[in-house]
Amino acid sequence: MTSPYILVLYDTNLERTKELAYAIAEGVVNVGMAVKIRRVPKVSSATEQVSPAIPDEGDLYCTMDELSDCAGLAVGSPTHFGNMSASMKYFWDNTVTQWLSGALQGKPACVFTSSGTMHGGNEATLLNMMTVLFHHGMVMVGLPYAHGELSRTVRGGTPYGASSVTGAAHELAMTADERHLAIHQGERLANIAKKLANQT
Repeated sequence: MTSPYILVLYDTNLERTKELAYAIAEGVVNVGMAVKIRRVPKVSSATEQVSPAIPDEGDLYCTMDELSDCAGLAVGSPTHFGNMSASMKYFWDNTVTQWLSGALQGKPACVFTSSGTMHGGNEATLLNMMTVLFHHGMVMVGLPYAHGELSRTVRGGTPYGASSVTGAAHELAMTADERHLAIHQGERLANIAKKLANQT
């Protein structure tokens, strides 16, 4: 039997969502919990094209067993018109087996995103990703205003989950506040997962 772990699952286009994923994972490790960082395969516009099961580079693709067996989950996607990416949506559209078995019920989860502009739909994306997780029976974990960065951030960061604004041309580096909020989110998710694990 494997030790409890937090699964950080993400999709990314130009690496910002991946940066947030690694900051969340850092927070998980800070509180002494194991973490697995995984991504979803890209959906191709050429429907006959099939990618290899193991990517040529970068983080591994998430398996359904890794999803089912996690003690907590962080889900991140770039913002696409106020919603998660097609690749992330496709992944979740194929989790009916996990839904039927209740594999994720009662487990804590959080969401994170990046967008090109302040009004690019990042909060809508976070809320839309939550919908899927609610259907799986997960317990949503947000970011409380106890973290001072949430009140002073001038770009990313919301009570719904960590976020980052990249700029329309992706010219903006992640701010310290955005990164710290992602770390706090990972810490909070892991702490709640540990508490829930001790009660079962």
